[in-house]
Amino acid sequence: MLSRLRAVPGIRALSTYRREWLIKDVIAGIVLTTLLVPQGMAYAELAGLPTITGLYTTILCLLGYAVCGPSRILVLGPDSSLGPMIAATVLPLVAADGDPDRAVALASVLALMVAAIMVLASVAKLGFIADLISKPTMIGYMNGLALTILIGQLPKLLGFKVDADNLVGECAGLVQQVADGAVVPTAAAVGLGGILLLLVLQRWLPKIPAVLVMVALAIAAAAVLDLGEHGIDLVGELPEGFPPFTIPDVRLSDLAPLLGGALGIALVSLADTISNASAFAARSGQEVRGNREMAGVGVANLAAGLFQGFPVSTSGSRTAVAERAGARSQLTGVVGAALIVLMLVLAPGMFRDLPQPALAAVVITASLSLADVPGEIRLWRQRRTEFLLSVAAFLGVVLLGVLEGIAIAVALSVLNVFRRAWWPYNTVLGRVKGLEGYHDIRSYPHAEQLPGLVIHRFDAPLFFANAGAFRDEIRRLARTEPRPRWIVIAAEPMTDVDTTAADVLEDLDRELNAEHVHLVFAELKDPVRRKIERYELTRTIDPRHFFPTVEAAVTAFRQQS
Repeated sequence: MLSRLRAVPGIRALSTYRREWLIKDVIAGIVLTTLLVPQGMAYAELAGLPTITGLYTTILCLLGYAVCGPSRILVLGPDSSLGPMIAATVLPLVAADGDPDRAVALASVLALMVAAIMVLASVAKLGFIADLISKPTMIGYMNGLALTILIGQLPKLLGFKVDADNLVGECAGLVQQVADGAVVPTAAAVGLGGILLLLVLQRWLPKIPAVLVMVALAIAAAAVLDLGEHGIDLVGELPEGFPPFTIPDVRLSDLAPLLGGALGIALVSLADTISNASAFAARSGQEVRGNREMAGVGVANLAAGLFQGFPVSTSGSRTAVAERAGARSQLTGVVGAALIVLMLVLAPGMFRDLPQPALAAVVITASLSLADVPGEIRLWRQRRTEFLLSVAAFLGVVLLGVLEGIAIAVALSVLNVFRRAWWPYNTVLGRVKGLEGYHDIRSYPHAEQLPGLVIHRFDAPLFFANAGAFRDEIRRLARTEPRPRWIVIAAEPMTDVDTTAADVLEDLDRELNAEHVHLVFAELKDPVRRKIERYELTRTIDPRHFFPTVEAAVTAFRQQS
C-alpha cells in the first residue's frame, strides 16, 4: 500500500521536498494568484460561461495536478486556446434557452470527457498523437483562433453585443454596430486603455504583473468614476465559498456533440502540454514523460469537471510567471488555489466593480500572443507548400469554425505526410570525381554513369499508394538510351515493402526480364529483405541480385560486362 502511495507524483514530490523551497514556493504562489484570478474570470467569459466558473476551474485543476502531475512547476488552468472550442461546443446546445446553469453542466461534462480521453490515452501510451498536428498547420490554426478571439471580444470591449453564428457574421455585425453608433465611449476607453497598458507593461516592464496592475486600475476607475452608471457592464458580486461538488446532469442527446468537442480539446491540450512540459523541463534538467503528463492533465480536468469547472490545459505564460517568481514545486499551485478560496470566502466582492471591457482587454492581449505572423512569413520564404497548408488551416478556423478548424488542421497534417510518401523524391545516381559514393545527378549534372547501368534511388517506403509511380519510373528508365541492362535500386531509404508493392515488383521484374533488363537491389535493410523473401519474390528476382552496397552492385556489373 505504501509503495502504491509513493507512486503518486504528488506524494513522491512531498517525500523529497526541501525546506528551503517553502518560502520561494509561497512567494511564487502569491505572485501567480495575481494572474490566475483575472485570467480565470476572463477565459470563463471567453468560453461563454459565468466568470465564477473560471475561478472554480482554476482552484480544482491546480489541486488535481499537484497530486497527480509529474512536472515540478507546470501550471494548469483555463486557457485562451480552449475557450473558443468550449464555446463552440457548449453554446449551440444552450442557444434555445440560454440557461447559464445548463451551460455550466455541459462544460463540466465536457471536462469529464476530456479527462477520460486523456487518462485512456495515457494508459494506451498514445502521447505520440500530439504529433498529428504539424507546426505549419498549428501556426495557421492558432492564427485563425487569435483572429476569432479578437473579433469575438471587440463588441464587449466597445460596450455592445453582436449575435452571429460565425466569424463572417460577427465581422458584419461589428461593422454595422459601429456604424450605427452603438459604441459606448467609456467602455471603449477602459478596454482600449487596458490593452495599451498591458502591451506597454509586458514590453517594457515584464517583471511587473501587468494584468494585476491593469485590473486594479480598472476597478479603481469604476469605483471612483461610477462607471456602472455610464453604460459599462461590471462583473458584480461573486458567489461566496468553496466550489460545490456537483455531478453534472445533461441529456443523452448532448453526449455525441460534446464528445466531438472533447476530442478536439484533448488534442490541443495534449499538444500544449507536451510542448510546454518539454520546454520547461529542458531548463531544469527534468525528463518529460508524455504519458504521465496526459494522466496528470486528465486528473486536473476530472477535478474541474466535478466542481462546476470546464476543460483546462497547461499555460506557458503562467508557468513562466511561476518560474520567474522562484517556484520550486507544485506547492506554488496549491498556494494559488488556497488564496483564491480565501478570496471567495472572505472577500467575494473584491472584483465586483471590475469592468467587463477590462476582461475583454485581458483576453484580446492573450489572443495576440497566440498569433504567429513571423512564422507565416518564414513559411512563405522557406517552403510554399507548408505555407499553403498553414493558410488552409487558418481559413478552416475563420470560415468554418474552431472545432472544424482543428479537424482540418489534423487532416491536412496527415495528408501532407501521405503526400510526401505518395509522391516521394526519386532520382538517378552517378559517380562524382573527388567525392566518395554515388550522388544525385540533379545536383551534379556532370556525374559519370556507366553505359548499361542505371542507379535509381526512391526516397520512401514502397507501398500500395506509390507502387504504381515506382513502376512507371522504372519502366521509363528501362527505355532510355542507351538501353540499360541493370537497373540498380539504391534501396536504403526504402523502409518497407507491402504486399501490393510486392505484386507490382513481381510483375515489373518479369516485364523487365522479357526486355533483357535486370532489376537489382542494393543496401536493402534486413527486415525489408526478409519481407521480400516471405513474399517469395526471389522466385522472379534473382537472389544474386541483392547486394549490401551500391559499390558492390557496380563491381558485379563491371565483372559481368
